[in-house]
Amino acid sequence: MTVQHRHQPASSWAGPEPATHRAEVRGVELAYWHEGRGGVPLLLLHGWPETRRIWAKVVAPLADAGFEVVAPDLRGFGDSGLAPDGFYDRPSYAQDCHALLVHLGHDWCIASGGDVGGAVIQELGLRHPGFVRRQVLMNTVVPTVEGGPQEFPREHRPTADYYLRQARDADGLAAELDTPERRRAYIAGFYTHRLWGAPGAFTAADVDYMTEPYADGAKLRASFANYESSMQTRPLSEPPRAPTQNPVETLVLYGPEDHVVQDNFPERCEAVFPNLVGPFVVPRAGHFLQWERPELLVRTLVTFCRDLLAPRGAPSS
Repeated sequence: MTVQHRHQPASSWAGPEPATHRAEVRGVELAYWHEGRGGVPLLLLHGWPETRRIWAKVVAPLADAGFEVVAPDLRGFGDSGLAPDGFYDRPSYAQDCHALLVHLGHDWCIASGGDVGGAVIQELGLRHPGFVRRQVLMNTVVPTVEGGPQEFPREHRPTADYYLRQARDADGLAAELDTPERRRAYIAGFYTHRLWGAPGAFTAADVDYMTEPYADGAKLRASFANYESSMQTRPLSEPPRAPTQNPVETLVLYGPEDHVVQDNFPERCEAVFPNLVGPFVVPRAGHFLQWERPELLVRTLVTFCRDLLAPRGAPSS
């Protein structure tokens, strides 16, 4: 494992980044932030079109609150390596995260994430019962369970055009995005005019910061593979856990400014998570709640896990 020193990011965003660590797990090099060692293990997982940078505002406050924060780039994203086996799906992401936390000495964790990251957390908890002790999920993918509200078909959703193209014509789309500038402009749309986030949540400098990792053509193409896997236009490493109710203690936040996650998301969560707190609607938040309302998310995690948090320097449970 190597460690990079804390530094200012190369983009124009003004905030400092935590130190970057690297570890090889399951044949893939993962880059991750790791702050607050000795605290309660907390896994933060980004989605698409994100990297671990989406957590930049909350890592330090959560570490100060008593969490040992681990925020990786998933395989093929950001500063993590491409997958030698070519698999980019929920089982692979979940197994990587499990291996990383075990590498860091943990046999359980709290987890939080949205979008693909939230789906990976659910997979992790079902695949390794007891490993995810509690989870805080935001605007993510949840399964459709028998008798629960249904997901509206993507073919009939105007906001799902990107999903269908990335899943069914990933090579063609990647070929069109043939320069760093075009790749970054494509990703920038999801932080601006495509109505995923709350209005004004991302300044030009913020967008510059978020899109920088996607200038790399191989990384952008790898990020599309998750969509191919989800629509089975790309081979899976192994089948994901079958859609079912998830028994992990769960708190759900919903940013209503999000126009890609369906507005029946709260009701679908009620059907999936029997041990549920919420869902709570968070005003002035959309798909990127950890960036749009960072203080609220920190308070939520601290309150939801208060009984597990120990004063810094004292043994954690």
